[in-house]
Amino acid sequence: MTEICKVYEEHLDKILEAKKKLPEEETILEVSDFFDALGNPTRLKILFALLEDELCTCDLSNITGLSVSAISHQLRILKDRKIVTYRKDGKNVFYSLDDEHIREILKVALKHMEE
Repeated sequence: MTEICKVYEEHLDKILEAKKKLPEEETILEVSDFFDALGNPTRLKILFALLEDELCTCDLSNITGLSVSAISHQLRILKDRKIVTYRKDGKNVFYSLDDEHIREILKVALKHMEE
């Protein structure tokens, strides 16, 4: 059961302080989109695979058991949200995590779930 206050009472000093520290609405929407992208098991599988090394779409297709087309769709979402980046090497496209922040978020999430 969720615990809630038994009496409705606002603490204005805390409310004002919290409101001052809130990010701008646009930033909140971007962060929401970011976490929405992480809320999909297929995309998470892709990201955990990319923790080790960059992989091409064919590699990710094999790892996930999905078609290259389905993987490309998921990668587009991750790329649009600045979670993965890519590089072309001849006819291959290799994906990797966009930066160290993404790597840390994934590691922290795993560690949290192990507790």
